[in-house]
Amino acid sequence: MLRLSGLSKTYPNGTQALADVTLDVPQGEIVAFVGGSGCGKTTMLRLIAGLEQASKGRVELDGETLTAPHPAVGVIFQEPRLLPWLTVAQNIGFGLSALSRAEREARVEEALLRVGLAGYGGRWPRELSGGQAQRVAIVRALVARPKVLLLDEPFSALDAFTRASLHEHLIGLWEAHKPTLLLVTHDVEEAVTLADRVIVLQPKPGRIFAEPTLDLTRPRDKVGHDFADAKRRILAALDGSLQAPSPTRPREEIAGAWW
Repeated sequence: MLRLSGLSKTYPNGTQALADVTLDVPQGEIVAFVGGSGCGKTTMLRLIAGLEQASKGRVELDGETLTAPHPAVGVIFQEPRLLPWLTVAQNIGFGLSALSRAEREARVEEALLRVGLAGYGGRWPRELSGGQAQRVAIVRALVARPKVLLLDEPFSALDAFTRASLHEHLIGLWEAHKPTLLLVTHDVEEAVTLADRVIVLQPKPGRIFAEPTLDLTRPRDKVGHDFADAKRRILAALDGSLQAPSPTRPREEIAGAWW
């Protein structure tokens, strides 16, 4: 269980990014966070990852308070961030030094096979397309089998076809060990495609506005009525989050579009 308790973050310049975010995420759940600019989505991921310190509140994983990067928590960023001096296989196996060489190589080979990159282990990052590089970044994070994986808009720079393909690869990898996934996205369709639950954040300061649950089977039918209805519910919640009063936000700012 991942638990956020009264999580708040105020930066030294006085900007309050998050205010009293409380959330329980059971093991294996996929949660997507959406919201307008300034709602603290990325700040929240950085607090969970231990890359920032909370001003108030705490982050707990299975009862342990997290205040620094933890081996049970993996992160995938917007860019692949592969090490250019290592091959694809070496990048994926970078965090597996505690394993025997045979086990490490077996995990890397299996991971590449799962994302359609069998035979790519000896290539260099510069020889990969953007979609291939992001696939490597995803399996690099998952091959260590973290309990929690944080995804900060990892598909935002990709074309629609590549993004849809990576959604399928991500779910396929998730099904193997069912880590908890927390996804930040600006794409409502992406949230409905991947998540069990969507958290709509209200900006300035960031706080939870709504928590629509997605009772949809996998794989998701993107042209079905239930999928379209889920998108409408989330878009309505996003509109509501921008219209609702905020203690630090002037009313003249509310008219801005969430995207």
